[in-house]
Amino acid sequence: MECLVCNTVCHDFMDEKMGLECHFCPFCKLIFKSPKQFSSLAIQKERYDLHENEESDKGYQAYFQRFLDFVLPLVGGPKSALDFGCGSTSLLSKMLNKEGIKCDYYDPIYHPDLSCRQKNYDLIISTEVFEHLHNPKEVFELLLSQLSKGGYLAIQTQFHDNSVEHYLSWYYRQDPTHIVFFAPETFRVLCEMFGCEVVGDNGKNMVVIQKGFN
Repeated sequence: MECLVCNTVCHDFMDEKMGLECHFCPFCKLIFKSPKQFSSLAIQKERYDLHENEESDKGYQAYFQRFLDFVLPLVGGPKSALDFGCGSTSLLSKMLNKEGIKCDYYDPIYHPDLSCRQKNYDLIISTEVFEHLHNPKEVFELLLSQLSKGGYLAIQTQFHDNSVEHYLSWYYRQDPTHIVFFAPETFRVLCEMFGCEVVGDNGKNMVVIQKGFN
């Protein structure tokens, strides 16, 4: 099996507990489940609907605030933003609006308005989305194409620690809609492929990438 990001031939291994084949890229460090396990949007919606994410919930607000506290100092003063894969609520968009950043939001299940595709943004944010993507390289390229020159892409997804042993005991893999798993190195390889650069990552679950000015 070739890597979904860099096309390197992967090391295949079995997740016996989950009963499925997985693949580990020795070059960009992506881990992904067999594409046979990839879920349709309808099945993903069933899973998402189990989440209880209320905009009034203080813990949910604090969760997004931690993301913004990491991201905003790294991205200058963006005027426009897109929350890509926002889920059922627009809370993060509203929080950015309060920061003086006009933020649109899009989600293929809950907010499928594609008018955002006609716009460019100074900042695109995506929280807990990339682990669900069937085609992570293509989505990465799409989001870069919607950034203004020098714009920023900020992503939150849990990073694995580059070992199959860790992965096989990792809670994050147990969600059946989580199918691709990144390390910071994966995003550095993507940046090399598309002419952008990592300006910061927290080593755990957040990375900020800047598009080139060309």
